[in-house]
Amino acid sequence: MMLTYRLVRLIETHADALASSLLHKVQNSECAEAYGNVPPDELKERVRDIYLHLGEWLLGRSDADIERRYTLIGVRRAQQKVPLSQVIWAIVLTKDNLWEFILSEAAPDRPVELFGKQELLQLLNHFFDCAIHATALGYEWAAEGNAKTEPAAHQAG
Repeated sequence: MMLTYRLVRLIETHADALASSLLHKVQNSECAEAYGNVPPDELKERVRDIYLHLGEWLLGRSDADIERRYTLIGVRRAQQKVPLSQVIWAIVLTKDNLWEFILSEAAPDRPVELFGKQELLQLLNHFFDCAIHATALGYEWAAEGNAKTEPAAHQAG
């Protein structure tokens, strides 16, 4: 767990650079063209906030916390007319961006380091799987015209 914690802290320290890298990837992806409808600063700040507080998100927050955050993101992207497939692709790029950083910054010299990376990958996969599901829920609610009532009612439960 100590190595996982160290890797998370490394990510948090580089949150600004990682957010800039992700923004560049999204802006240059043919699979995310509609992100032109999203103000770049909005996307960068949301991603930076996740990277900056990654330890909290992976170790201290529940699936319900992730759902609350990403349901609202799904609603917002629907309002901005970003197709759901592109929203999901941006989340996948966010995870891939992290994984590329981890691979480049923490070369495994010992089996324990490989274990730490594997543990972090499992935590990231769970986080981003929950994020994708919640984003799709929020998007669906917005598409059905329930964006003002459903997420609030769902959050309470």
